[in-house]
Amino acid sequence: MPKKVVPETERRRRRPTRQGTVLSEKLIVETALRMLREHGSAGLTARRLGAALGADPSTVYRYFAGLDGLTRAIGEELMGRALDSWTAIGEWRADLRSLGLAVHSSYLAHPQAALLTASRVTGRPREIEVDETILGILRGAGFGDADAVGIYHAFIDLALAFAALDAGALAIKDEVREADEHMWTSTYARLPAETHPHIAATARLLAERMNDSAYPVVLDTLLGRAEGQLAATRKRAAAG
Repeated sequence: MPKKVVPETERRRRRPTRQGTVLSEKLIVETALRMLREHGSAGLTARRLGAALGADPSTVYRYFAGLDGLTRAIGEELMGRALDSWTAIGEWRADLRSLGLAVHSSYLAHPQAALLTASRVTGRPREIEVDETILGILRGAGFGDADAVGIYHAFIDLALAFAALDAGALAIKDEVREADEHMWTSTYARLPAETHPHIAATARLLAERMNDSAYPVVLDTLLGRAEGQLAATRKRAAAG
């Protein structure tokens, strides 16, 4: 049976750790993010987390429903940081674009955490706030509910899918990533036109683009399609 998470009011009565710090969900999440950055997901254990906090390893179970609960809290933290870094200007397409880029950037700032959490649904307040914000932008722009949900689905999945993809490249060792990136000039650019005419013709462009994320381009494609969808809806409404 899983251990019961201790209510916040009871946690506050706890004494400081051996390091003299008073534990909180925020401190534990920030420490877990640091451990993920330094050791990867395999290094995030209750024992190591307790040692880093100067507390008993069982401490995590007082604040979260095990390491899975902590994982959800880490995902929520990344979503919350994205929202905190974002400012709406009141134009739906620009607001969605900047929010999508903020989510992508927040996850890439912590690649190991991104790989661990991008596929998770946390159900926690800050994630819910992001979802409410996206749907509010879409419904406020005039999208019907079905269209708003469809675009929201594609929008958030796109941001998280690219976050995981791009984080995967950042999470590997520098020398391995650099070797992969160099492949476009060391291998692709040297393929002969006789056998690979299309790659040979575009080799310079491939080398210039392929090591950058395609997320902004694909995001613009999604938003362009949504804009056309909204225009069509308004046209039908005007026609009666």
